Amino acid sequence: MATGNLNEPCHILLATDGSEHAYAAAALLQDLPLPQACSIKAISVFYPREAGNYYYFNKQLTQIQQDFENRAIAISTEVLAGSPAEVIIETAQVNPTDLIVLGAKGLRATLGILLGGVAQQVVEYSSHPVLIVRAPYAGIRHVLLVSAGSPHSQQAVEYLGQFRLPKGTDLKVLYVLPPHSLHQIPQHPPEMAVSPTNAALFEAASSSTVSTIEEQDELEGKKLLSKTVDRLGKIIPEGAGTTVSSLLVRGDAATEIINCVKTLRIDLIIAGSLGASKGKDWKLGSVSRKLLHYAGCSVLIVREPSQVVSH
Repeated sequence: MATGNLNEPCHILLATDGSEHAYAAAALLQDLPLPQACSIKAISVFYPREAGNYYYFNKQLTQIQQDFENRAIAISTEVLAGSPAEVIIETAQVNPTDLIVLGAKGLRATLGILLGGVAQQVVEYSSHPVLIVRAPYAGIRHVLLVSAGSPHSQQAVEYLGQFRLPKGTDLKVLYVLPPHSLHQIPQHPPEMAVSPTNAALFEAASSSTVSTIEEQDELEGKKLLSKTVDRLGKIIPEGAGTTVSSLLVRGDAATEIINCVKTLRIDLIIAGSLGASKGKDWKLGSVSRKLLHYAGCSVLIVREPSQVVSH
């Protein structure tokens, strides 16, 4: 999936612990039109002090293996010991891996916590695209691709040429304009004497400046959306049956994306590392973290080119 050649094998690492979210992750994969050359490695990880869980994990892996083999999808399974997040990341590093898939919460999830610790660590520290799946899973019909014009989001666009969505999927490309910026302009410059006339003149000038800035933002946003939709039309395989359209909104990025998820009944968000800051150790952007915690649907995070390990 990550290599750019649709005829090359894809390698998917599925991490499962028998939770409802883990089974949702397996069900989602089974719904994807995976290439015949695709192979899946399914693993379960138990802490060494809980060796008695080996048989439980082995049993549920056997069931998952049978489900995939019934769909003629090559799959291997392995039960491993160690810290789950560390083992998942290490397994992806030492094996050909184009995508890591796991449930949003594990068996040990605390009530009220929307994203489990293992999922959070994997998506934060892995150098591979990571798909976090939430239960209940009812199929993929509506997908939201978040575009920001950055290398992070451009990688997510390119990844869609290789990540095959179910036939008939409705794909919306979303661009979020900056919030209205009137409050960011001072009431009047320091050198201007405050008087009713001067205040009125400055307010009119400020409003005009803001209007011009926002019109330019909107024009650039529309150009980016048009370019993205055109690119998707070229890289999504013919016959995929994916309907692509665009959507332009304004406001706080995370808030607007989550609002769109609810309004459009989105099943899956695809995004780069949104809201990332240079010079920080965090690989994941602040907006991406909010989506993972609060969007309420499955989320696929695709790394920027420098972050993705090619095979």
